[in-house]
Amino acid sequence: MVDFLVLGAGIAGLRAAMTLAEHGRVLVVTKEARWESNTHYAQGGIAVAMGGASDVASHLQDTLDAGDGLVDRAAAEILVREGPERVDELLKWGTHFDRNGETLLRTREGAHSVARILHANGDATGAEIGRALAAVAQSEKNIEFAEWMTACALLMDDQRVVGAELRDAEGRSQHVLSRATLLATGGAGQVFSETTNPAVATGDGLLLALRAGAVLVDMEMYQFHPTALSIPGVPRFLLSEALRGEGAHLVNAAGKRFMERVHPLMELAPRDIVARAMVKESFADGAKQPGKIFLDMRSVRGIQLTERFPGISRFLAEHRLRLDRDRIPVSPAAHYMMGGVKTDLCGRTNVAGLFAAGEVAATGVHGANRLASNSLLEGLVFGARAAKAMAIDSEQLPIPKTREDASSSQQWMAVSNVEANERLEAAIHALRGMMWRCAGLLRDAERMHEGREALKKISEEVCSIQNSASTSRVATEARARIEVSRALLECAIARCESRGAHYRNDFPQKNSTLERIHTHYRADGTVKLECFDAFAEVHRDEENDSKSSIQRMTAGAACGSVS
Repeated sequence: MVDFLVLGAGIAGLRAAMTLAEHGRVLVVTKEARWESNTHYAQGGIAVAMGGASDVASHLQDTLDAGDGLVDRAAAEILVREGPERVDELLKWGTHFDRNGETLLRTREGAHSVARILHANGDATGAEIGRALAAVAQSEKNIEFAEWMTACALLMDDQRVVGAELRDAEGRSQHVLSRATLLATGGAGQVFSETTNPAVATGDGLLLALRAGAVLVDMEMYQFHPTALSIPGVPRFLLSEALRGEGAHLVNAAGKRFMERVHPLMELAPRDIVARAMVKESFADGAKQPGKIFLDMRSVRGIQLTERFPGISRFLAEHRLRLDRDRIPVSPAAHYMMGGVKTDLCGRTNVAGLFAAGEVAATGVHGANRLASNSLLEGLVFGARAAKAMAIDSEQLPIPKTREDASSSQQWMAVSNVEANERLEAAIHALRGMMWRCAGLLRDAERMHEGREALKKISEEVCSIQNSASTSRVATEARARIEVSRALLECAIARCESRGAHYRNDFPQKNSTLERIHTHYRADGTVKLECFDAFAEVHRDEENDSKSSIQRMTAGAACGSVS
């Protein structure tokens, strides 16, 4: 029994744990080592408006514009308003952002009107923030970590989440009771064959939430990063948007730029626009096979590229490539989930005792297309807010009833049934390829219905294996990927328009009647198109507070800043 259970040790989970430790015992559970999360691989930086009221207002407008008519304004206002305070905390906790003397260095990324992106160690911002947060968390006597543990199910008591069933790497199972549980499990890029996400990003938290009765929203809104390294046989390594922020161009196989024909911001247009332009350019002149697209930094001057981008430079060097000498082959890859478990502005889901924050959650803050480098800020801001709500709500709920310990020594099927495991891996491989073909960057009804039928067969195959391998981590991840894929397909089929990251060849225009209308997916497979106001009664006061605060700030009140 602990007071608070946090599933995930990325930026949202760690930031929440820091606040929760002030109110009781916290257990932070990670599927692998505590640093293995999407946060660790975040390169470019963290967007934050630290230049006063006009900067906050500008950051808000950029977020709204990038979100293409689907951003929940109250959520975005909270993000930009509370961001500076959260980043101040990071500085106090020892996060080493890059500086010139005492001045924090800032860069610009896609769809930002000004340079407001803080970065660390050149291109390792997420790793540095994670290091600093983990160091502070490990010093807290009320925080304990459980590594290499997979959450198989949430424990329920009278429609309230009261903990989770966990399994370790040897297959031993245990029930951990808690007064409140936070999902901070990250995204689900591993449902696609082409992704920048690490292997742990399989959507486990989404399946847990659905089975507990939570609602998923905007699952069709999956962001595809334009520039992942594209070399056959090499993982899709992320090439940060900061490269384009520092002057990199995108060129076709003939060495010609093309983004100037597409958008006034050219290479710094919103990610969805850049990614689609790259695909269309690769099929220019009626080509049946895609031509290559390259990232070109050879004309950039005044920057020591190996110092500004050390991690990227080291990885490219392994493949005999250099930013200052070579055109780098790139292609889009699945990168970030804008939808997720529906929450209010304090991380509450529609299920008592269950909270969500970070990429797994959907507050509406990103809308149809996340503004570059808003993800780390989201984890900080809404991780802290969820923790406060968990502490308050848990005081009003009874302590979970003690139940018989469910510990067992049953081994993972990865050890005891190699054949079943191989069949599951084959099914996952087929699913990922299907999702990239049928629900990737460019969609249409024919391909998505083809994907829906293929998913049924894959699901049947996985179900046929479950009796012998239902306890394995591979089986748990397979079920999660199937449910996430189903949700994404059904929501994408239901949204008959093109908006932000969701582009349909058969409906290439926006439908004005769908602005501010969100897809809501439930465990029975149904999708409803509704406004994002189901929790209005929960966060109406927060929304009013946020609006009045932004109005005061934009009227001239100064906000805190850090040099």
